[in-house]
Amino acid sequence: MKLSKGQMGARLLGLAEGGVALAASGAASAELGQPAPWEYRLQEAATPVMENITWFHNFLLVLITVITLFVLGLLVAVVIKFNARSNPIPSRTTHNTLIEVAWTLIPVLILVGIAVPSFRLLFLELDIPKADLTIKATGKQWYWSYAYPDNGKFEFDSLMAQDKQPRLLGVDNEMVVPVNKVVRVQTTGADVIHSFAVPAFGIKIDAIPGRLNETWFKLCGKDHAFMPIAVRVVSDQEFASWVEEAKKKYASTPGNAYASAAGAAQ
Repeated sequence: MKLSKGQMGARLLGLAEGGVALAASGAASAELGQPAPWEYRLQEAATPVMENITWFHNFLLVLITVITLFVLGLLVAVVIKFNARSNPIPSRTTHNTLIEVAWTLIPVLILVGIAVPSFRLLFLELDIPKADLTIKATGKQWYWSYAYPDNGKFEFDSLMAQDKQPRLLGVDNEMVVPVNKVVRVQTTGADVIHSFAVPAFGIKIDAIPGRLNETWFKLCGKDHAFMPIAVRVVSDQEFASWVEEAKKKYASTPGNAYASAAGAAQ
């Protein structure tokens, strides 16, 4: 499709206006844990882990921007100052102790400055605190099943609902958790490898058949992109009421998914 200069200018002006609006508002408004139109940042954090991930991401972005601009400035200075026209008689200097020490020491200090918060964040992600609630998420083709072993032997499936919003993220049965509680999530796969990921929580872990992985929060198949994970956070009283209803609604027969879960744990 060909655009005239006027049409191209109008589109560029529209993009510029959109960029100014986004810069003024920070990002397009959307509910927590959902993508937003023209979103250019990470999703708003809902957990301490995601808050630390967002901080580390922004820190690295500023750092690499400063390094890139510094290197670009050096390249421009070299091109202008040391070309054949400006410098017809080149210097024959072969060593400079100060520069050699600087270009060795400064990168080391930068890497140490990155490593310290990186290891701290990694420890925060992998060191699972004492959990108030445990949920087992089993990936299947192409949906999730959730079990609450601490609250009774019941399990239910969560499938993508075509008639619910947001599109491709709505499900028929949501994972329900109480507010202000440490939730441990154990993941496994019933068939192929799936990925349990909730961007606003800062968690992403593989659900592998025969293995029980775990994460916490305060890939091989055509429909992996259509296995949405919906989490509804409620008060302690609402959660207790939901558990009693779920025990009746999703009552499981002995020897179903719990047998496979036990095998995965071994």
